Amino acid sequence: MHDDGRYDDPRVTGSAGDPVSRETEYPNWRPSEVPQSPPEPGRNAPTSGVPWSGAGDGRDGTDASGRPVNASPDARVIPIRRNTSASARFEVAAAHPPTAAVVPDPRPASDTPAPADGSYPSAAPEAAYVSRETPTREEDDPPLAMEAMRAVQILNPSGEVTMPRPDRTRVMCVANQKGGVGKTTTTVNLAVALALHGNRVLVVDLDPQGNASTGLNVPHHTGVPDVYDCLINSVPLEDVTQAVEGIPNLWCVPATIDLAGAEIELVSVVARESRLDRAITAYPGHFDYVFIDCPPSLGLLTVNALVAAQEVLIPIQCEYYALEGLNQLINNINLVRQHLNPQLEVSTILLTMYDRRTRLADAVEQDVRNHFGDKVLQAVIPRNVRVSEAPSYGQSVMTYDPGSRGATSYFEAAQEIAERGVKEPVSRNA
Repeated sequence: MHDDGRYDDPRVTGSAGDPVSRETEYPNWRPSEVPQSPPEPGRNAPTSGVPWSGAGDGRDGTDASGRPVNASPDARVIPIRRNTSASARFEVAAAHPPTAAVVPDPRPASDTPAPADGSYPSAAPEAAYVSRETPTREEDDPPLAMEAMRAVQILNPSGEVTMPRPDRTRVMCVANQKGGVGKTTTTVNLAVALALHGNRVLVVDLDPQGNASTGLNVPHHTGVPDVYDCLINSVPLEDVTQAVEGIPNLWCVPATIDLAGAEIELVSVVARESRLDRAITAYPGHFDYVFIDCPPSLGLLTVNALVAAQEVLIPIQCEYYALEGLNQLINNINLVRQHLNPQLEVSTILLTMYDRRTRLADAVEQDVRNHFGDKVLQAVIPRNVRVSEAPSYGQSVMTYDPGSRGATSYFEAAQEIAERGVKEPVSRNA
């Protein structure tokens, strides 16, 4: 800078000398004293600073501020800055007269406050303003909203009968001699789902471990009247039945550790295979569904359940070991049908613990569907940590996390079972 106030900086004088780096700091400069460089062809005119020579004289269709003469009041001129030298920009500007690109203001017509920096995204001339928070389709709803909708649907707070009720009581035995395939989990969640939607359901815990009683938060410690008293001491079933807290239309017959000795004690009892059948038949009340949770064996307890039931529900884990013992279970069911219960049939197959990441799960599913056909439910239960966490709180997954994938899958399975029961009603006296 000279004493008379002149600058040698080519950025200020506009000379064709060596360009000065934009990283050079000039703390005494004021933006109003620095003339703006001319815009490039097709770019917008500057909106601040000293206008460049030739702009605002009306010959290029712009006023003194660089705005088009006939522009709409709502139109905004978007400044475009490029990282090129001053001399190069002037050379391009001399060859191509500047033209201001007018872009409509993308702001809505309402009094929406402007951003802090005063900037708005550019938009096409005919583009409509759409908020990013506004869903345009149903599938675009936020995940939390979809989860809340599923939760309300599953919990059914209105208490209406949304699942069809069968004409007669359906007694279903949930059996599989392999352990860990989801028998108890399936029994508890299907029973809760049906009860929440208007069906009267009874759960008979026939497993000495008492896991079904735990999942329904029913006391089953030593000294509590349980299913053992019905099988050994001929106590009426209604005397050992407990209402499940918080779930209307749901009752449970608990199992205590005493049931572990029932296998041996039943050996000498008359009509040992039909003790449970007589207890259920003599029950004075009416149920739409009776679910019997069987132990992981093919002993007398499981035989009692098969004799008392009309239908068998087999949960199958989507792994090879679950298929290995399936033939033996089917053979035992056929023996019971031939000698003790002609009405017994395998009506439902439910695939559990499905892991979509593995090819093995797909292979098991295809094998089961090819072999059993329409008996396999379309609903498949995936691996879901919420299903495993729920029993530790004394709940089913339907009430613990009704919006989870596990709850949704069991709800779909229960709905499918209910619809099948209406299409093909089953009678104990048929």
